[in-house]
Amino acid sequence: MIRHLVLFKLNDGVARDEPKVVAGVRAFEELGGLIPDLASWECGWNITDRPIAYDYAINSSVADTEALRRYLEHPAHQAGVGQWREFATWVIADYEF
Repeated sequence: MIRHLVLFKLNDGVARDEPKVVAGVRAFEELGGLIPDLASWECGWNITDRPIAYDYAINSSVADTEALRRYLEHPAHQAGVGQWREFATWVIADYEF
């Protein structure tokens, strides 16, 4: 199994309740039911306020590197990433467990 972690940081001046952010969150919330290769899917806003904290996180898993590739290339994933690219930056980690 591969764990796929993503941490998002909203760009300066961008608020969680802006329509484009709300739409981006909705797109990611729906991915768990749209992409068959996802073995698990969790996402949500960070609940703590610390200077080093990121704002939003995805914690998901897939069976193997081919499933990860299919997930990353899936049109629904690409559409969500395209939305987030407009208002956030992110870091990722993919590891086997």
